[in-house]
Amino acid sequence: MVIIIDFKSYLILYKQVTLYRLKILSVLLIVGLLCGCFQNLPLFAQNMKSHHLADGTFKNNYIDSIDKPFSELLKWQWNRVSPEPLAFPLAENDPVFLKNNRIEPTLTWIGHSTLLLQFDGFNILTDPHMTQRASPVSFAGPKRFMKPGISIEELPHIDLIVISHNHYDHLDRLTLEKIYQKQEDQPPKIFVPLRQKKWFEGLDMTNVVEMDWWEEQEFEVWKIHAVPVQHWSSRSLWDRNQVLWAGWVLEHPKFRFFFAGDTGYSKDFINLGKEFDGFDLAAIPIGAYEPRWFMKQSHINPEESVKIHQDINSRYSVAIHWGTFLFTDEPVDEPPQRLKNELAKKSIPNERFFLMQHGETRSLKFLLR
Repeated sequence: MVIIIDFKSYLILYKQVTLYRLKILSVLLIVGLLCGCFQNLPLFAQNMKSHHLADGTFKNNYIDSIDKPFSELLKWQWNRVSPEPLAFPLAENDPVFLKNNRIEPTLTWIGHSTLLLQFDGFNILTDPHMTQRASPVSFAGPKRFMKPGISIEELPHIDLIVISHNHYDHLDRLTLEKIYQKQEDQPPKIFVPLRQKKWFEGLDMTNVVEMDWWEEQEFEVWKIHAVPVQHWSSRSLWDRNQVLWAGWVLEHPKFRFFFAGDTGYSKDFINLGKEFDGFDLAAIPIGAYEPRWFMKQSHINPEESVKIHQDINSRYSVAIHWGTFLFTDEPVDEPPQRLKNELAKKSIPNERFFLMQHGETRSLKFLLR
């Protein structure tokens, strides 16, 4: 009997094999402290941040590792009934306008976690995925059932890209290569979490900045902040959590934007709300949350999405990470309805946490302060 699972589920079965090494290193660190020998530890261990582990991997702030026993993965895959793909209407947009727009602030949902944000003449992409599969190969693996809202060829010149983590539905090599080839003379600036830069350099993409949580960089008039979210990283069975994951705060003198990427719910968002004086717009996932016993630590449901909207004090939020791939068990059209129900329960107007059609372009003039 052969059990076939999609690639993202396959990644989840990887169990962190360094547990005993970590225990041994922890004991050695304690012994070193007790013996007054801390100064003899390697420099990386002396200066290690709380989310950096001694073996060179990373952990979350409020749970050590998102890791499920292989038996639980098998239980889920054996019993699951995959939801039926449900095609949504693609919105009509105007690629010519988007290519030439340097004045009007706009937001275009290309699909999944890929947004095109236009503000003050800058074109910004989040987690660009615009090919057919979320997979290491182009001929197999999870296939999107909604095509991208616009094509790579229709994209305007991209100034800035942020990458939340290295899972295949968020870090797509083919998309990035095509964008880079299209803009060979003026490649976009790409901001990535810690230790992700090397992967880009292997593709001869050098205009890349990697950042740890709570670090800040400047790009033109923007301030770029990498911030903690609760997730994990892996591109294979052997690199679990060797690269950091992050949310992104993009600050303009007239606009503050938060991109959550992919996350479970944690106190990180309460902390984020305290660190920043609110947000004008936040992009928050609402899908890929069932079965809850398996997905809760790494993916929020719509009720938790609304809680994040409140925790970070966002004036407006947009729903992402739904309706594009069939990774999990909830019906494809369930996340939007649960979002609306939760907003009604919390007496939050729908326009404050809005849904978009794939390909839809929305003016953001209402956000201008």
